[in-house]
Amino acid sequence: MPSAIGSDEWDLPRLKASIGFEDDFQYLASDDQDTEFFDVKFYPYADATHDPVFAAVSKKHVVIYRLSNKVNPPYELVQLFRDDDKDALNCSCTWTKDPETEVPYLCVAGRDAKIKVYDVVHGKLVKVLVGHGGEINDLATCPTNFLLIASASEDTTVRIWSLDPAHSKQPCVCLLAGEGHSSGLLTVAFHNSGRYVLSAGHDNVICLWTLPDLPPKSNSKNPAQPIVIHYPHFFTSEVHSGIVDCVAFFGDLVLSRACHEDIIVLWRIEGFSSHDPPLEISEAPTTSDTERLTRSAFAPATASACPPQYTRLLEFWTPNCGHQFYLRFKLFHDKDKHPVLAFGNAKAMIFFWDLARLGSYHDFISEVRNPARDKSQPIHRPGWLVPSQHKHRVDAVSKLKDAASDRESVVSGRTGSVDAETHLDLNTNYSPETIEAWELKYDMTRVDEPIRAHSQSNITVKDFVGRQVAWSAGGDWCVVVGSKNLAIILQRWHKKDRADDKDKKSTSQDR
Repeated sequence: MPSAIGSDEWDLPRLKASIGFEDDFQYLASDDQDTEFFDVKFYPYADATHDPVFAAVSKKHVVIYRLSNKVNPPYELVQLFRDDDKDALNCSCTWTKDPETEVPYLCVAGRDAKIKVYDVVHGKLVKVLVGHGGEINDLATCPTNFLLIASASEDTTVRIWSLDPAHSKQPCVCLLAGEGHSSGLLTVAFHNSGRYVLSAGHDNVICLWTLPDLPPKSNSKNPAQPIVIHYPHFFTSEVHSGIVDCVAFFGDLVLSRACHEDIIVLWRIEGFSSHDPPLEISEAPTTSDTERLTRSAFAPATASACPPQYTRLLEFWTPNCGHQFYLRFKLFHDKDKHPVLAFGNAKAMIFFWDLARLGSYHDFISEVRNPARDKSQPIHRPGWLVPSQHKHRVDAVSKLKDAASDRESVVSGRTGSVDAETHLDLNTNYSPETIEAWELKYDMTRVDEPIRAHSQSNITVKDFVGRQVAWSAGGDWCVVVGSKNLAIILQRWHKKDRADDKDKKSTSQDR
């Protein structure tokens, strides 16, 4: 029998504040009046007891903010940079730190094909990495080695850079190029193991690359040349039919989205396991069969048998994205907390999905429908699983109370405790509208129906376009940046923490 479920762990972020940044108009050419922030990242290396810090990047500016519940509004500007390079129009960033002093560094890149490394504390440019032949559209830091940076470029390549002083003479240590992509790249992501990289872009293709061991550290006058990987170990143009602008690993699974599709897809590369020994470079499939839309070294196709090389698992509905691309989702994934997917669309809406709810819903429905269960025993319905309310005539005060309750429990993701119920029959106890609404949000078996958001925040700024999402290390803060030079700050669990503090003070006083 399912046990009672506490409400706090299921909470989803709610709107807390917004920040309007400095306008870029005065620093742009007269024919370029499109000012917005394209990327945002939280600093991932701070002590868990410190207030979280995030960086946001626009075409000409980098801003660093600290978030805190101790101030109102809950943010403080820490640092601001302006890129005076006339060719610079930046769009991506990623964090690292000095290998010796551990001073926070922020890498920033964009149209001028340079990666500029800033010392955030002292506010100065410390290094510039040059090598790409086109605009850099995305940056990522290796999760197992903060000195390794991946960059995805319009020149169709991914470069792996080392900030280790031992590689100072040749910082580009690996080049993922050749037969992977035929058009410019928009997104790059590391696997948690640091051994695998995903890339995607304008050619609708998603590639998985296996990184080799890095060149040996050398202090000689002739440093080792970058290792060039010509073929990815997995290649597909079948998952999406449009420009792919965001990819990420979820464990060994893959999340991706494409322009015009209004969905985020969760899928599996058949045969791929990060627990297996990495494949050799020579094991990557070549382009000998140019008609094949998917090529995989993990489940290779043969003449006698052709097993599936990937499997679509789930789709998440992201309406109102239209023709926009460069819209990025972000997954909060911590082994001790629920995985939560967040995304901002092109119509001032921010969506959240708690992926743990999918399994919890499955368990609840399975228990209710179990013909062998003891029907005299109660089953605990999760607090976020709210029955649809029948429409009936009520007085104005009750109507306002119901509306407020709905906003708290459903739209915002805030949940309350639910009493145990004895269920005789699912269809008897709940209306068809309730069952349909639940299935649209939580049923993993309806593969033809994208899963609706579990929580939605509506932004009052008309037509705000959410370009990028970031989560703090603890998952309690979420920031969405985009058009109008705007950042949206969302938070969860804060009220519970304050209530706990009050209880502790009250208990202390009683004693």
